[in-house]
Amino acid sequence: MEQIISTLRDSKKARWTALIIVSLSMFGAYFFNYALSPVKPMLESILGWNSSDFGIYTSSYTWFNVFLFMLIFSGIILDKMGIRFTGVAATLMMAIGTGLNYWAIRHAFPEGALIFGIKTQVIISAIGFGIFGVGTEAGGITVSKSIVKWFKGKEMALAMGMQMSIARLGTAVALGIALPMAKAYSYSSPVLLAFVFMLIAFTAFIIYTFMDRKLDASIAESTKGNVAEDAFELKDILFIIKNKGFWYIAILCVLFYSAVFPFLFYATDLMINKYHVNPNLAGAIPALLPFGTIFLTPLFGTVYDKKGKGATIMIIGSIILIIVHSILAIPFLNTWWLAAAMVIILGIGFSLVPAAMWPSVPKIIPEKQLGTAYAVIFWIQNIGLWIIPLLLGIILNATNPDVTPNKVAVKEAVTSAFKQVLSDKTYDLSGKEISQLAEKASSRTIDSLVQNTIYESEPTSITDMTSLKSSISTSTATAIAGIKSGGDKTKFVKDIETRTSEAIYPIIEKARVNLRYNYFFDLVMFTTLSVLSLIFAFLLKAEDKKKGYGLELPNIKK
Repeated sequence: MEQIISTLRDSKKARWTALIIVSLSMFGAYFFNYALSPVKPMLESILGWNSSDFGIYTSSYTWFNVFLFMLIFSGIILDKMGIRFTGVAATLMMAIGTGLNYWAIRHAFPEGALIFGIKTQVIISAIGFGIFGVGTEAGGITVSKSIVKWFKGKEMALAMGMQMSIARLGTAVALGIALPMAKAYSYSSPVLLAFVFMLIAFTAFIIYTFMDRKLDASIAESTKGNVAEDAFELKDILFIIKNKGFWYIAILCVLFYSAVFPFLFYATDLMINKYHVNPNLAGAIPALLPFGTIFLTPLFGTVYDKKGKGATIMIIGSIILIIVHSILAIPFLNTWWLAAAMVIILGIGFSLVPAAMWPSVPKIIPEKQLGTAYAVIFWIQNIGLWIIPLLLGIILNATNPDVTPNKVAVKEAVTSAFKQVLSDKTYDLSGKEISQLAEKASSRTIDSLVQNTIYESEPTSITDMTSLKSSISTSTATAIAGIKSGGDKTKFVKDIETRTSEAIYPIIEKARVNLRYNYFFDLVMFTTLSVLSLIFAFLLKAEDKKKGYGLELPNIKK
């Protein structure tokens, strides 16, 4: 009598359980990837970072993967050592990198401390993010290969879509809660939560190793022989890099993801600066994108599994990206509801391409070479994710040179006033508490100005910053001098923030101080990347028609 379930992967419950467990690592990774993005304004006003610093930090995710070829080595290790070893090592590195990043942004470095002309704090934070990036990318290719292992000939596109949905839930949570959490507790609290998620991811992958071992045993039993796959050899890399279809899908990947992921790094700040969204709600609009993909990616994956049309799906997704970024770039279209609508539509495009792209790779590359193939694609993707955020930060800083210095000047003036007034013993406040009050009050005022004012700003060269800082400091000191510290501490803090804002607001508005970023040129870059991704989607479809990879055919074999 023929057995209905011949291997563990033939059990629907087992393969979907395995998927959920390995996906936990990607949830944590995607959360940390965007944990500091909504906090960018606080990093500027509290730590004195500028957009170039933030660009260096976000691009550092790819440093070791790109320049030390760690992603390529990760792929070879995956094909040689297997899923279990690589997955545990990857999640451990993710935890180590996150922990180092948290230490760096919490540590008080000497003022003016530099490494290679860059703030020491930025460099060490970046190194932590880079180590995290090595672990995350190694984990990503490991999860992809594990899904192919469990879902080959079954609901592979749906499974990959579900994995991406769980991962993007991490992005949505980060974009939605990071800024409110940072304002309620500390700018570093989202990173601390990310570290907890990394520990959960590490534990989850250890649990997964037991399931993977059982799957190998069941395959060995069903085949009455050795479970080992065909051995991977270094010469297999030549097969991969000579494959034109592989290069089309790899270049499409880097262009497409470079038009979306770096956008999310800056999206919260964009919502505040261009669309005048309340900072406490600004992260909710970019969060619509990953929330949309949570439901749509599995849906489009199911379409690919059952109906095919993988290359066509990628073309449609690229067209949507072009439309969205073009509309976002138009200067006079600056209403929040339009931004929200565009982000929702962008989520549809971002669901279409990955839902078809990742399940298409096993149709082009044999399974024994998949780890290395995914690694090369991720490596190329990392080159884009290194260059694009760095360029975005440089362009944003170059086209808005006054913004960060002006924000720092406001904070310094407020801090000076607070120290002058609140150092009196009757307030019973420590130096640290006074600094924290100054940080919150100045941040609130700057956020309010960026959100609500519509004046045409003056260049710093026209504004007498010394006189302006003196005016802000004097006005703030006068405004907060009469506040009594006794009784309700929450009311005291709120009164301090309100009076500070009321004192500073008219001064900055009258001087037309520039505190708002203009994102036009960055959005033009995103539009260009989207156009290029469409070109390579058409090239991939033409190559599929020529070579017969089956990208337009269903994944499920009946």
